[in-house]
Amino acid sequence: MQAEDSTDGSKVSYNDTYILNGLRLVVVDDDQDTRELFTFVLESNGAEVIPVASAQQALEAIAQFQPDILISDIQMSGTDGYNLIRQVRNLGADQGGQIPAIAVTGYPKNVNDIDELLVGFQGHLCKPIDLDELIAVVASLAKRVVSS
Repeated sequence: MQAEDSTDGSKVSYNDTYILNGLRLVVVDDDQDTRELFTFVLESNGAEVIPVASAQQALEAIAQFQPDILISDIQMSGTDGYNLIRQVRNLGADQGGQIPAIAVTGYPKNVNDIDELLVGFQGHLCKPIDLDELIAVVASLAKRVVSS
């Protein structure tokens, strides 16, 4: 199996065990099929997921749900993922302003200025999404990886 860079720079192998049990996630994407797929995969691995279709709904879910991680598409109609993360980072820590966040983009990981594009996010998934990578990145960000 291949290894991916985790959010802290270490390698996460797909042979590792990912423990998502009890993690609370907000998934925001204006594409219903993507929301449903992410929800199914993450819930099948033990996470509790609140799927939402807009940045406004994401802000409301963060306030009510107090999730552990936010997963946000960047290219959304209305308020995009960049504006959403700016709004989240302006919240107080007790309101979710420091929640770890994963950006879902069409930008490949080798784009030179990807760090500048994703300011405010701690992780990045590139479309088309590899579902094993989705689980690995969420687990890594939540520090829920057990090496095999």
